[in-house]
Amino acid sequence: MGRKYIFTNKQESKRGIMSTILGVIALVSLFLAIYGTFLNRGQALVKYGVAALFSLLFSLAGVVLGILSKMEEDRFYLFSYLGIVLNLLVIAGISYILYAGVYGI
Repeated sequence: MGRKYIFTNKQESKRGIMSTILGVIALVSLFLAIYGTFLNRGQALVKYGVAALFSLLFSLAGVVLGILSKMEEDRFYLFSYLGIVLNLLVIAGISYILYAGVYGI
């Protein structure tokens, strides 16, 4: 019973890595904006709103990059999936914040 090795020239997609980086940046920015608002007793300053807006833009770009990287052939897809999930979490978080603001939850 010998060991079987599979040699491949697959690499991670650069778009997938960029998608993950954008997801991390957007998630950290959104968390810091929420934390700053919490420390300010619920009064959201304009700079926190701008940070949330930019994190939304980063996450939209990250989802697009993640999907494009998933469509590449002969690549590993770990960072593609991770980037898509992180960016969708940010979009869901911002959607919840907007929903809560409109309906007063």
